[in-house]
Amino acid sequence: MAETLTVDRVAAFSNAAQGGNPAGVVIADQMPSVAEMQRIAAEVGYSETAFAAPSGDDGGAWRVRYFAPSTEVAFCGHATIALGARLAARFGGGTYPLVLNDGTISVESDATGDLSRAALMSPPTKSGPASAELLQAALALFELAPADLDPALAPAVANAGNDHLVLALADRARLAAMTYDLKEGAALMQAHGLTTINLIWAETPRLFHSRNAFAIGGVLEDPATGAAAAALAGYLRDAGWPHGGAIDIVQGEDMGAKSLLRAEISDEPGASIRVSGTARVI
Repeated sequence: MAETLTVDRVAAFSNAAQGGNPAGVVIADQMPSVAEMQRIAAEVGYSETAFAAPSGDDGGAWRVRYFAPSTEVAFCGHATIALGARLAARFGGGTYPLVLNDGTISVESDATGDLSRAALMSPPTKSGPASAELLQAALALFELAPADLDPALAPAVANAGNDHLVLALADRARLAAMTYDLKEGAALMQAHGLTTINLIWAETPRLFHSRNAFAIGGVLEDPATGAAAAALAGYLRDAGWPHGGAIDIVQGEDMGAKSLLRAEISDEPGASIRVSGTARVI
């Protein structure tokens, strides 16, 4: 008899009981087929749905895969936070090892009802300068000029499980005015292997405002993106930015879904980033 799958809906990185990025969560006895996971993710319609099942090893790890409505993605931060909250609600608070397609991470959460705190340890980070071709295409996509960029933080491709283009803007108003063509954005991201384009503005060295374009997933922007937050934090470390060991990110505010993310940064190059926030049941 086929297992009946239940989809939980959780907003990750919420601002208390408001905002956050919705994710689907399916906790199963056995991992569903790829076709079934893709079908469910399309029906749920959120930017990502996380699927988890016991990995079968002695360490109590969970096998996890992430699906956007149209494709599988290697890693999704906000869906991991949502998954952590539901694992804690079902099995108790604690730390859960997660086996992804390309490595192993962990998520920890308490179990405090419809509102909980959760934190993930990201995949290893790496970063490098954006190519001239990619930068030119991205500026054209968002109708930006080189003068709109913050000279203190060069454009870069940052990775914490997926590649994200980071564009630091010099002005908060320019960030608020972000717009682009979804189809053109998806084509650019596909051509350059990007999961998102992270437009940021540094209010202070430790407080960032972000808008995260996710056209390749069929979404104009995400209200909260844990994977991009981890990648940004890793890039700041590589760049010698004065992060003081942690940064806070406000995302989704300009789309009416204010979300709060915290990224804790060790001194070890390439080391995992701890990304935390609130999760609320929808």
